[in-house]
Amino acid sequence: MPHLYRVLQPTFPDCLWAGMSDRPVVALTFDDGPHSRYTPDLIEVLDRHAVTASFFWLGICVDRNSELAHEIWQRGHWIGLHGYDHRSFPLLSSIELQQSLAQTQRAIAQACQLDLADAQANIRDVRPPNGLFTPQILRQLRQWNYRPVMWSVVPEDWASPGVAKVVQRVLAQACNGAHIVLHDGFCGGEDVAATVDRLIPQLLDRGYEFVTIDELWRARSIAACDAPPKPETRPQ
Repeated sequence: MPHLYRVLQPTFPDCLWAGMSDRPVVALTFDDGPHSRYTPDLIEVLDRHAVTASFFWLGICVDRNSELAHEIWQRGHWIGLHGYDHRSFPLLSSIELQQSLAQTQRAIAQACQLDLADAQANIRDVRPPNGLFTPQILRQLRQWNYRPVMWSVVPEDWASPGVAKVVQRVLAQACNGAHIVLHDGFCGGEDVAATVDRLIPQLLDRGYEFVTIDELWRARSIAACDAPPKPETRPQ
């Protein structure tokens, strides 16, 4: 998976794959929730370590666990979209994809007691299920005012390799700006709280600070603004 990341990242630069490499920061992100059994334990661990994370929710899970979703929102964690259900985006028509994302925004707005217009304006980070997308899908996401988000560290926790193995994989791949994806849903969620409880202190010991996906976007935007202008090319 790290090799695939290195190949795809320069090919699709409009996606957020990682943060800037000049700061010792990492983003903890979680897909497929909220889950009634696994997510509360995860939130307790994050609270104990005072870490703010980013969650990419399935709309159907938000509808099933609306009070839990509201609690996570109230605690200040960053929220993104993972589609209404877990269907891969390339399998959806353009209309189905747009409806899936809009339906998820509506579910989040209702659960978190937000004005729908505010949810549409602010909850617009999208991570495709299974990491599958096409150039056309990326163009559509941008056209619809969404921000496509991927990853740089994927320890494949959904296959349940065990807490020690997931922690080992994350630490082996972690670097400045690392964008770590774990799962608090049906696949992988059983170990997520124990994994994060072990992982956070070790990342802190290595000097990393935890940031949200929004902070990675803002740092990238600032870096782009600070970059020197490209030299003008004139026809010969």
